[in-house]
Amino acid sequence: MVEDYNNILVPVDGSENAERAFDKAVQIAIDNHAHLDVLNVIDTRQFMGEMQDTLISGDTIYKMTQDSEDYLKSLKEWAKENKDFTNLSYHIRYGSPKHIIATEFVEDHGNDLIIMGATGLNAVERLLMGSVTEYVNQHALADVLIVKTGVENEKIDKKKKKFFR
Repeated sequence: MVEDYNNILVPVDGSENAERAFDKAVQIAIDNHAHLDVLNVIDTRQFMGEMQDTLISGDTIYKMTQDSEDYLKSLKEWAKENKDFTNLSYHIRYGSPKHIIATEFVEDHGNDLIIMGATGLNAVERLLMGSVTEYVNQHALADVLIVKTGVENEKIDKKKKKFFR
């Protein structure tokens, strides 16, 4: 690499593409002796509307947060057990994934590289909501690496199933 990266961000959403990006982000962080921030954004906008207070309960937000934290802990555990990588922090944010990933989180944490999967959405969702990856690629305050290929090592994929949902 031409540039050494010190603080890498990898947003994850539970999709296969995000997990591929996570795999590559861990390896790039190892190669660069960098810190890795793993971020899950809970998109609360999908519950907003004229009756915003009645559409989502505190229990629902709590359950979503717990599920997100469990998922992020499993990623951290996988990185430690399979790559011996521990220079990793995980974060949960609420709001618009596009804006949080492209600008807000990067400003708060000083990330110099964002690694993300090509997309976690199907074609209809991309049409209706727009791709987060496309937005981040166009508006990010850091370099962006978009992962399109998977891990070739089947052993890693089999071990991951033990950790990931």
